[in-house]
Amino acid sequence: MKNLLWLQTGACSGDTLSLLNADGPSLESLINGGAIELLWHPSLTAEPAGYLERLIRDIENGVRSLDIFCVEGSLITGPYGTGMFDSFRGRAKIDIARSLAEKAEVVVAVGTCSAFGGIPAAPPNPTDCTGLQFDRESPGGVFAADWRSRGGLPVVNLAGCPTHPLTITRTLAMIAGGMPLDLDHLHRPRAFFGTMVHQGCTRNEYHEYDVEDNQLGGRGCMYFNLGCQGPNTLANCNSELWNKRSSKTRAGVPCFGCTSPGFPRNGDLFKTEKIGTVPVTLPLGVSRAHFMAYKNLAKAAAPKRVKDREMEP
Repeated sequence: MKNLLWLQTGACSGDTLSLLNADGPSLESLINGGAIELLWHPSLTAEPAGYLERLIRDIENGVRSLDIFCVEGSLITGPYGTGMFDSFRGRAKIDIARSLAEKAEVVVAVGTCSAFGGIPAAPPNPTDCTGLQFDRESPGGVFAADWRSRGGLPVVNLAGCPTHPLTITRTLAMIAGGMPLDLDHLHRPRAFFGTMVHQGCTRNEYHEYDVEDNQLGGRGCMYFNLGCQGPNTLANCNSELWNKRSSKTRAGVPCFGCTSPGFPRNGDLFKTEKIGTVPVTLPLGVSRAHFMAYKNLAKAAAPKRVKDREMEP
């Protein structure tokens, strides 16, 4: 059994709400099955805040060990590096996070905010927010790029706004079970961030034949005009449907790339920035010359039923 402490910093609690929707496994099953002992969660623990203060002190003093340390929310360093814009009982939460992370076997950033800074760190970033080990796209946040936990891992980044429920609980189950985590260059587990949102999207055929929508509500591809980041965002949203039912693109909403370190990008989220007719940001691994040649050929080859956006008989 691994014990777990969940600290909430500059957060909207969206990742906690996502966690409560997990069902394969659920948090309850991890606890009741003996995989996880929940030391503290701000929304789930019945004890008063004084209990958390004593728990933090016991961990810092070596009276109690800490296996998994989860952080939800941006790390607020303002004003002037003090972190006192976000404090707990007179102590900056960034200081608490630093201290507990040094004692933990594994540190998990739950959500894009704690992983990369997220929405609070977007320009102009008035409270000087950052991620635990990334400052948006740049390595190094609260911790230096070469920092490692007691278990020898960098901060494990479960990016998302919010993070997919099953990404959270399955990662916790893997850690509790002693399974190895294969992390990408952004410290995200490849098991959940190894495929693009574009894969599994029900609008794929429209994308391949360059059948584009210019306004929301249609059935065509939203990448070319409506800001969809699905072809260049690594996440499991269309391979593990949310609540086993749907995803943004299946519901007709563009992917905003919320698992990426640059989220949210500057500008209109519902508009594709282009040079001429070619999007500025191309699908992962595609060169501009190849994309332009393919785009013209694909549009000419589109079947009539695709051009007319007709349903299959």
